[in-house]
Amino acid sequence: MDAIATAAWVDGALVEPNRAVVSAFDHGLTVGDGVFETLRVAGGVPFALRRHLDRLATSASVLGLTLPARGVLEGAVAEVVAAAGLAEARLRLTVTGGPAPLGSGRGTAGPTVVVAVAALEPLPPSAGVAVVPWARNERSAVCGAKTTSYAENVVALAHARRSGAGEAIFANTRGELCEGTGSNIVIGVGGRLVTPPLSSGCLAGVTRALVLTCADVAEATLSIGALAEADEAFLTSTTRDVQPIATVDGLPLPAAPGPLTAEAMQAFAALVAGNPDP
Repeated sequence: MDAIATAAWVDGALVEPNRAVVSAFDHGLTVGDGVFETLRVAGGVPFALRRHLDRLATSASVLGLTLPARGVLEGAVAEVVAAAGLAEARLRLTVTGGPAPLGSGRGTAGPTVVVAVAALEPLPPSAGVAVVPWARNERSAVCGAKTTSYAENVVALAHARRSGAGEAIFANTRGELCEGTGSNIVIGVGGRLVTPPLSSGCLAGVTRALVLTCADVAEATLSIGALAEADEAFLTSTTRDVQPIATVDGLPLPAAPGPLTAEAMQAFAALVAGNPDP
């Protein structure tokens, strides 16, 4: 069996990736009771680690999960990155409710912690997106938390890929532009960049937050139809950075990248190059 990851750390120790296992009764597996973060390793260094650990703590608080001490998580990340020896990689840090009885209630064994690193596959220079017929619930009990309950995203992304797109875009229950399955979205219209506010139900993306600091992007409520009518648009995420959107539901936008997108791409690239933990 080929290893999915290059290096792995499970509950306190490095393990061979093919031997990285958790209990069949882990609450993260049986009911999706867990949180996670995906980091980009750039130049052999995890990028924006502090921000990702801050968001992991926020997500865990929403679920009522107790995390290990931050020093433990930082140490696990460092061990896995060193063991992998990759200059460019994807790192995933997952914390679940741990082994538990069958059902929604947690057990008493404590959390399961997994850190894994894999090679980062290159992405195309631009993306096609498809608006899916399902809505993000901005009033969900776990709204704003990055949880392991990703089945909704799996279904949406598969729907988008069947139409030839690389990312699915959700509206929220109010018909407002919200987010992608693993990305935030910014549109250019009338010479300005606009992104949905967190009140839309979108995740507080780390790359989104950094783009807001280095590019002139306003937060504003947008209709889902605004995307297809945009002059330009782009996705932001840990593994995409700033990725221009070329098509929406198969129809091309006027430019990919447009001038505002190109400026945001340059500004974000400079930020990454200048500070590994902004």
